[in-house]
Amino acid sequence: QVQLVESGGGLVQAGGSLRLSCAASGPTFGSYVMGWFRQAPGKERDFVAAIRWSSSSTFYADSVKGRFTISRDAAKNTVYLQMNSLKPEDTGVYCCAAVRVPGTMAPASRFLYDFWGQGTQVTVSS
Repeated sequence: QVQLVESGGGLVQAGGSLRLSCAASGPTFGSYVMGWFRQAPGKERDFVAAIRWSSSSTFYADSVKGRFTISRDAAKNTVYLQMNSLKPEDTGVYCCAAVRVPGTMAPASRFLYDFWGQGTQVTVSS
C-alpha cells in the first residue's frame, strides 16, 4: 500500500514561489509514476506535472511549463513541485498521486492514478 503526504502549501503573492513536497511510503517505486494535480473551487481536478521514478522523465501541463519543476529524491522517497512565477489561477488544492505504470510515459488523467495524498492548499493573491 502506497501512502502519500503533502506539505508546503500556503499563501503567496502573484509572482512568488512555493515548493511542495510529497513524502511517499510503501513498496519500491521503480515502476511508479508520481503526479501532481490541482483542484480549484468548483472545478475538476487537473493534471499539473508527473515524473517517472526510475528515469526521472518529467511531464507538464501546458499551463505550467517553464514555471513549475517536478523532481524526486530517491534517498528521501520524496517528490517535489517547485512553483515559480505563481499566478492567481494557480490557486487550488494540490494533491500528490501515484500509479504503477511500466514503460516510458506518464498518464495525465486523474482516473488512472491509484493512490492519493490528502492535498495541500495553495493560494495566490493578486
